[in-house]
Formats: sequence, C-alpha cells, structure tokens
Amino acid sequence: MRALLFLGCTVPVRNLNYELSARKVAEALGVELQDLAEFGCCGYPLKSTDQDKALVIAARALAQAHGSGLPLVALCSACAGTLAEAEHQLAHHGELRAKVNQQLAPLGLAYEPGVKVRHFMRFLLEEVGLEAIRAKVTRKLEGFSFAPHYGCHYLKPSEITGGFDDPEDPRSLASFIEATGAQAVDYASMKECCGGGVLGADEDLASAMAGKKLAELDAKGVTALALICPFCNVMYEGQQKAIGKKLDLKLKVPVVYVTQLLGLAMGLSPDEVGLKLNRAKPKELLAAFKS
Repeated sequence: MRALLFLGCTVPVRNLNYELSARKVAEALGVELQDLAEFGCCGYPLKSTDQDKALVIAARALAQAHGSGLPLVALCSACAGTLAEAEHQLAHHGELRAKVNQQLAPLGLAYEPGVKVRHFMRFLLEEVGLEAIRAKVTRKLEGFSFAPHYGCHYLKPSEITGGFDDPEDPRSLASFIEATGAQAVDYASMKECCGGGVLGADEDLASAMAGKKLAELDAKGVTALALICPFCNVMYEGQQKAIGKKLDLKLKVPVVYVTQLLGLAMGLSPDEVGLKLNRAKPKELLAAFKS
C-alpha cells in the first residue's frame, strides 16, 4: 500500500517527532510513504488575505501529485483541509479551474481532478483499519490516559471531509488511543479550537483559547494531550509556558502525537518515535518505556 506524503511547512521545521513517528508507524503497518521533492506550501497561510493566490498554491501541489496516481496524505490538519477544499472547488467549477490553470501554465503544470486528499490518520482508519492496527499492538499502554484534540480542520467542513467522523461527536482519535490499550479521556473543551489561527492577530485571545483547554486537562491529570496537527502543537506545547505566564497558571500538561502512542504500542522505542524531542515531556511514558 502506497501513498504520497505532503509534509508542508511546519512539520519538517518544528515537529520532527511527528514526522518520525508517522513514518515509523506507516512502515510497521505496511504503508509506503513516498516523498515528492517539488512539494512546497499548501497555501493555508494566505487564505485569510488572498484566497485566489492560496488556491493557486494548493492547485500547484495537487497538479504535482496527480501524476503519481497515488492518494495524497498530510500530517498537518490545515494542509489536509486546504488541499481537500481546493480539490473540491476546482473539480466542481470549470471556470475557476481554467483560471487557475492559466497561472500554473508557466510552471509547466495543469490541475486535473482526481487526487484523493486525506489526513494521515483518516488514511490509516480507512485504508488500514482499526483491526489491523490492533493486531500490530504488542505492548498495551494500559494505565495511561490521553485527551484527544481534534482541532478545526480534521473534521470540517463535513461536505469536504465526507463525514467519515461526526464533527459534533467525534470518535476517530479516541478509537486510535483505545486501540493502544490506553484510556481516551472525554472532556468539556475537547471540540474547541487551539487558537493558533488567530495567534498572529491577537495573541491574548489565542492564549485564552488554548489556556482554557490546558487548564482543564492540567486539573484532570491526564498522561498527555494527544494531537495530530503541528499548528495545534505550536499552541499547546510551544506556547504552553508563555500561556501559563500570561494567564498566571502553572501549566504542566505533557503533549504527544497520536502517532507516537501508536508506535509505542507497536513495540517501538521512545527514541524511535521521537519522544525525547517533545518539549512538554511525557515523563510517565518516558519512565515506563526507557530505551
């Protein structure tokens, strides 16, 4: 089973632990992730200021992917959402497609419909399946509790994502956590945004949004907050100390990627899934699974 991997901008620079664990998990599950050196940005950072240019950037990536004949998977929820929305728009609007292709022509590219875009976790759920994932678990994470964070772009808009999970009552990330033998914690702010989308415009608002969830989980004493998006990681892990200082909170919430949990459960070492690269250290996991 093969898929084309779209890394985007943030993962290779700030989230090597995510990339490492995703590649290791894919390998363990018999998924060959192929890279395309020509890939660049998905266009998401421009969407709020210039939707036309953002669409052209996304179309460039889709045109590059089309020739491979492979499904396109992204580790970043914003990348997956942006590329999937662009695919939907361009496939259903001929005039818009022609306009975009005029701008791609000097690059020797042309968008053609047919690239199937999904988040890596959705790809695993649909193409590998939970039963196959459970069959690979050799070391259950019993006794640990993880709070899944779904974020904004993984499930919405539902007409683009195809309704593979219910955005009002999501279960897919919890099912991955439970497949490892760990407890998936339900909590009041589970469906709320991390605030990363407004960080550049209003840091106080972004901090308040992320701080609400971090304070709730700190009080619950979960083993860690479990993520699938590097933008969310920027808020919950990268900004956690600054948020605590700003809100006068002593926050100590470990942060992990769901792929790291899957890797540990499949028998990979903490080093192999990049746990030592986590900034908000999951000390319980590191102590329990010493390399």
